[in-house]
Amino acid sequence: MERKVITKSCALCPRACGADREGGQKGRCHVDARIRIARAALHFWEEPCISGAGAFSLDVNPKRGSGAVFFSGCPLGCVFCQNRAISRGEAGTEVSVARLADIFMELQAQGAYNINLVTAGHYAPQVCEALQLAKQKGLFLPVVWNSSGYETVETLRMMEGLVDVYLPDFKYLDPRLAERYSHAEDYPEVAKRALGEMVRQQPIPRFDEEGMMTAGVLVRHLLLPGHVREAKRVVSYLWETYGNQIYMSLLNQYTPPAEFAQDDRAVRELDQTDSLLERRVTKREYERLLDYAAQLGVEQGFYQEGGTAARSFIPAFDGTGVVPVQ
Repeated sequence: MERKVITKSCALCPRACGADREGGQKGRCHVDARIRIARAALHFWEEPCISGAGAFSLDVNPKRGSGAVFFSGCPLGCVFCQNRAISRGEAGTEVSVARLADIFMELQAQGAYNINLVTAGHYAPQVCEALQLAKQKGLFLPVVWNSSGYETVETLRMMEGLVDVYLPDFKYLDPRLAERYSHAEDYPEVAKRALGEMVRQQPIPRFDEEGMMTAGVLVRHLLLPGHVREAKRVVSYLWETYGNQIYMSLLNQYTPPAEFAQDDRAVRELDQTDSLLERRVTKREYERLLDYAAQLGVEQGFYQEGGTAARSFIPAFDGTGVVPVQ
């Protein structure tokens, strides 16, 4: 199928908004079909098997990291989004498919462990083209698909054979929470189907001699304040459905929008949603979740050290690495 046909009446994400993104109309993802990137650089704040110690330890290797490419736009729209500047399409520089392929090559030359595509689903056809072009130029790094988990099976199938590691969120099992916090009541069922497709494509976790993930699925769950019960339900579902076929990453780094918002829009939206989200996760809440995962028998996973919860993992979305150096 031609890329122009796919984005002419767009149905790349579960919103299926039908926007003529090819013609310049913005979809529910807040962007049209022109690729926009807010940052492309070595990133140190992922799981140890993706970028090194990162957000899971106080130690960071400054010489290497994940080759993260942050795409503008997002179809989900969580009220607590920390990357609001780019997820709402308010930041980013336009690049061509050819330039995107060059960016992948530049990250490889910088010593990146992998190419980390952050929220790229609404650009899936263009990303496929860029990856194919980069591979022709000698790209050999594993490709990581870093997403919210809110994706269609059809779009994920475009990435088959191109993506080595899937790194999705699994945010909710409760449709009411999904609607309240992400305006997506269908999130649980959509995420279940998406995760099933990811595991079908990459059913066996693999690691290199440095402990870096080269294939498989690593599922993240961000513990939200006041929602330990929901987090337990998510962990239980993942364990009962996939067991050791996947890795889990349980996060305690939730940051209230009031602590990072550049204006008061995020705070106003949050005030209208839920006062629970105005605070951080407590140590006791996180310990309850980790204890529950251990009781279930979860061994293949990652958790965050206490000190990391007080740190900011929001990079500067200033166009670093996007425009070629003259």
